[in-house]
Amino acid sequence: MSAETLGPTGRFNAHIDGFKPRTGQQEMAAAIESALNTASVLVTESGTGTGKTYAYLVPALLSGKRVVISTGTKHLQEQIFRIDLPRVREILETPVTATLLKGRANYLCQHRLTQTEMAGVLDAPDAELEGIRRWAGQTEDGDIAGYQALPEDSPLWRQVTSTSENCLGSRCEDYERCHVRRARKRAMESEVVVVNHHLFFADLSLKEDGFGQLLPGAEAVIFDEAHQLPEIASLFYGTSLSRQQLAGLCRDALAEELKEKSGVKSLRPAIDHLEKATADFHLALGKQNPRGSWQSISNNKTLLAQGNLGEALSELSAALELAAAHGDGLLNCAARAADLLDRFYRFVDDKGQDYIPWYENLPRNFTLYLTPLEVASAFTQTLEQEPRSWIFTSATLTINGAFDHFLQKLGLEHAQTGRWDSPFDYQNRSLCYLPSGLPDPRSDRYTEQLLDHAVPVIKASAGRAFFLFTSYRALNLIAGRLPAMIDFPILVQGEAPRSELLRRFRELGNAVLLGTSSFWEGVDVQGEALSCVIIDKLPFAAPDDPVLKARAEAMERQGRNPFMDYQLPQAVIALKQGVGRLIRDERDRGVLVLCDPRLRSKPYGRLFLASLPPMPRTDRLENVQSFFQQSIREDDELLSTA
Repeated sequence: MSAETLGPTGRFNAHIDGFKPRTGQQEMAAAIESALNTASVLVTESGTGTGKTYAYLVPALLSGKRVVISTGTKHLQEQIFRIDLPRVREILETPVTATLLKGRANYLCQHRLTQTEMAGVLDAPDAELEGIRRWAGQTEDGDIAGYQALPEDSPLWRQVTSTSENCLGSRCEDYERCHVRRARKRAMESEVVVVNHHLFFADLSLKEDGFGQLLPGAEAVIFDEAHQLPEIASLFYGTSLSRQQLAGLCRDALAEELKEKSGVKSLRPAIDHLEKATADFHLALGKQNPRGSWQSISNNKTLLAQGNLGEALSELSAALELAAAHGDGLLNCAARAADLLDRFYRFVDDKGQDYIPWYENLPRNFTLYLTPLEVASAFTQTLEQEPRSWIFTSATLTINGAFDHFLQKLGLEHAQTGRWDSPFDYQNRSLCYLPSGLPDPRSDRYTEQLLDHAVPVIKASAGRAFFLFTSYRALNLIAGRLPAMIDFPILVQGEAPRSELLRRFRELGNAVLLGTSSFWEGVDVQGEALSCVIIDKLPFAAPDDPVLKARAEAMERQGRNPFMDYQLPQAVIALKQGVGRLIRDERDRGVLVLCDPRLRSKPYGRLFLASLPPMPRTDRLENVQSFFQQSIREDDELLSTA
């Protein structure tokens, strides 16, 4: 049924102007329909332009089942819920109820707003809090995206939204008008719920009173952008402890004490002690490395600060245990303190081989992590809890056409698979340029010489380019030198929010955008504004990354090759994502520039190239220039006949 609906005589062809029936989309929809009917596990890769969103929405809505759709980002969540889903529902004429559900940090918490006002300890001006208070009396859903007067990254939002740790659940005096509870209630009553991957995994670990879980009621789960799942899953199957969590505990304990007045004399000094110990521990981490293995900095200074932090947290936990009987707020703080103390000792005492202890150190926050070496066993247990359909889809799951790497990481070795190539005409509308003469990417001269090859291409393309980097160091170096070499507008990641940079890029029509990892995926620029993508290096993870090093060591103990079995497949997937920015529509055309000489000098280079779309390749700049000249001539001819 789904395939016919998307076929030449189907509803979509009849109702959507410009819709083109695609065999790959129809076959994918049929495979998903079968998996939904048989409670199967299906993993699919569909190249750019296949139309995978319709390919899973159509069978999902026709199935009559309760479906959870999980996406990679909030932006994609909004796209599916507000644009794609209503269109499919209208065309199919199916009265399916649907809800967009975000994480609790996206909803105003009435209790914490009152608590913050009482405590008077703000991370922002008083006027901003007053503005939120006025909005709180007007909003119906409490979604902070609906309050435009304060940016979503304002630190004040952390004080007036809740976490699973500080939520009082059904004991809260504002429980009946709680925006999170109402949002979850709507989701539980809906046939289709759209979430993101972070919220999905957070929901798996929910132990809250009165908030319920989404998964037990779902008959099917569809993961879009499924290539992100292993990394996100590792965060939720692990353990973390951050300065923000400790500071939040101190702030909330003080606010609840002011409200509930336990009279425990040791509480205030314990709060002060933990605040100081947390700050001292942050200082002891130093400023040399933003992240690293815990063993790499376990010196006398950090061990002393670590001991003081544990002592202070234990002291506050004991004081809160005495105060807990005086109110639900203090009871919640006591439970949080005990949980954070347990996390602290797990991090300090863990000597097992299953978790990786490492840290991340930023100017305003630190986080200690225990990350599992693998998530396959835990994720497989999730899949086996109840019979339901599990659908995984992305444009980038295979390595040279094989799903093995993705399946192994999530324990899906017995899943059904399906793969459909992009319908775009890469052979005639794209060109892959592999410049020759560049030094080894590890050379100090590499990034400088990169410009000698990139600038002529940018001039030939008249701007209209993404220049993508694997490091901020390279981005900053090029950003400092490129303006003197070209006359086109230059946009640099970090100068404005990503959405704003993309808006300017589209409007300018001849800009060069410099970006790192956040621009390698989830970015869609159709048309002539983007006609060239330049990638500086193969996106291998940094060799000193603590999680990578620990996983590599574990794989070596198992007799496996960490480079071939882990690092290389990860880099291939990342490169496929970056390359996917170039051709987003059948009318698009452009040049892909892969600068890394290892593509031709190393045996593994063939694996990268074999995993990319079927683009013609050249190592001659004049062929690139001819490609763009031909594109200009074709545009002129189209204009003259229009």
